[in-house]
Amino acid sequence: MADYWDQGPLLVLGLGNPGSQYQGTRHNMGFAVTSLLAQRHGFSMGRSGHHSLWGQGRVAGRMVIMAQPQTYMNLSGEAAQSLLGYFDLEPGRLIAVHDDLDLPLGRLKVALGGGAGGHKGVASIVQRTGSPDFVRLKVGIGRPRYEEPIERFVLSGFYADQRQLAEDMVLAAADCLEVIISEGPQAAMQRFHRPLSNEEVEG
Repeated sequence: MADYWDQGPLLVLGLGNPGSQYQGTRHNMGFAVTSLLAQRHGFSMGRSGHHSLWGQGRVAGRMVIMAQPQTYMNLSGEAAQSLLGYFDLEPGRLIAVHDDLDLPLGRLKVALGGGAGGHKGVASIVQRTGSPDFVRLKVGIGRPRYEEPIERFVLSGFYADQRQLAEDMVLAAADCLEVIISEGPQAAMQRFHRPLSNEEVEG
């Protein structure tokens, strides 16, 4: 795993599906978080290539390549592999930002390595890079309230009474991502492994 306190560049990959029809859906939380962080720091992901829209800029004084794969979720590894190769980075310098069904809406989790947890985008990255040893910023979306298929649930927008909390989650996740970049994943774990004050209670 990379030493996140040195000044080497990092690749941040926000996972989601391309196209306006997917904007605002649960599965596109990675896109929302990376778009916000790029906006905060004054750079755009306007370049097209490496199966992505991507851009470069500085966050907390260090170089960050920020990208959003344009391959659809289950092929996200193509973008990760291409960008890591182009910038000559090890997988340990990758931070993947993605939604997580097993976390309630209102909860963030930073993980170092591990399995894909059933997330097809993460599984694709592991498969294409040959390594599970990258950082994951997991953004909780919870599970369906009703008997809707998971595939439909993740590709739908949030329930009306969840929308404000979802917006708050994007802001908190961007804050967490800044801490990962500037201070390392351990610092982010200590600060953000707690629910937002209005975390959704499931049961």
